[in-house]
Order: sequence, then C-alpha cells, then structure tokens
Amino acid sequence: MTAELDRTAFIRAHTRLLPVPHAPGIRLHLADEATELWQKTEEELGALGLPPPFWAFAWAGGQALARYLIDNPGLVAGRRVLDFASGSGLVAIAAAMAGAAPVEASDIDPFSVEAMKLNAAANGVALRPRLVDLIDADEGWDVVLAADVFYERDLAGRTAAWLARLSRRGARVWIGDPGRSYLPQDRLERIATYHVPVTRALEDASIKTTGVWRFNSASPDG
Repeated sequence: MTAELDRTAFIRAHTRLLPVPHAPGIRLHLADEATELWQKTEEELGALGLPPPFWAFAWAGGQALARYLIDNPGLVAGRRVLDFASGSGLVAIAAAMAGAAPVEASDIDPFSVEAMKLNAAANGVALRPRLVDLIDADEGWDVVLAADVFYERDLAGRTAAWLARLSRRGARVWIGDPGRSYLPQDRLERIATYHVPVTRALEDASIKTTGVWRFNSASPDG
C-alpha cells in the first residue's frame, strides 16, 4: 500500500463525514475526539514528528470565513482563489461552492492534502490541493484566503507581511480569525462577526466570537 493510500485510509478510519456546524451545507471528514486522534496520529503511524492533525477539525476562523463566502458569493465568483494553510479544505470548498474557479488549497502537511481531496469529493467541488509553503509567493491570485494562521509568532509575522504585500498589489485578502495571539489587528479591519460552535477540547470554549478581517486601506501595510 502506498503512503498516499495509507493516509487516505487513516483519515477514513478516524473521522466521520459530518456537517460543519456554522456552514452545514459543507460536510467534512472530522474527528469526534481531539485528544484521541492526536494520540493515534503518533502511535499508529509511528511518526513522532508528524504535524498535529489540524485537518481533522473545523476551526473557528475557517468556519467564519466559509460562512462569509457562502453568504457573499460575489466576492469570489469567477475569480482565481488561493486558500492558504487550508487544513481540511473547508474555506476552499466554500469558495468553490460560491463560484470561484480555479480554487487552489495549500498546506505543508501531506495528510491535509489527502483530507482536502476527500472533502472536495464529498462536496462535489473541484480543488487543486498543493503540498507547498507558498509564503512569499505571488502567482497572480485574485483572492487569497487565510483562516486560523496567527497562532505562532514567527509564522504569523511572515504570513502577515506576505498577505499585506498581496493586498497592496491588488489581491483581495480575507482572514478568518477569532482573535488569536498574533493576529495583527492594528493593521486589519473587521468586516463580519460570527458566533461559531467549536470543539471545547481545542478552543477552551464551545462558542468562539470570530471575525472576518481585511487589511485596513489606511494602514501602510494595507
């Protein structure tokens, strides 16, 4: 069995196809129990350095941004879209459902890329999953989406600088985030707020007040 098939089998074995709480028109392969899947990822695959399975959960920022795109399809319809650090592919799937084309979804975890493929098929949409770090790249996307990416200082700094450059050159950049530690709120404006159901074991709450953000046009980085 190839590594790709192993990853697909692992995802199917440890998740269920469930509706996303804040965007129930989308179904994802989601884990029922966060801690249990984290342990199985290490134990069953024997890879202690494997990234945590972010792809197995519908995080607050992704749910909010997906909802925003579904409610405002004109923002992405007919446009070339990148969903950065896509995880499960939730936001990319929402963009595709809203009429975006083509839709690319990037991540640096090979399990995430397999999860994207499974989730796109489950929702009947076409995505181009990409196993690559695209920070500092500019391939001419019309829209760049990023959800739940500001949780680590170094990554947040690099990501914010890159997204700001894309915004300056004319890309539409939208961010979904519940106010994580390194979200650069001083450079952003909140354009929507949602109260999102989440996994308490991961978020320390059952509901997270979550924003959709864009770079402030008055900011030197916007």
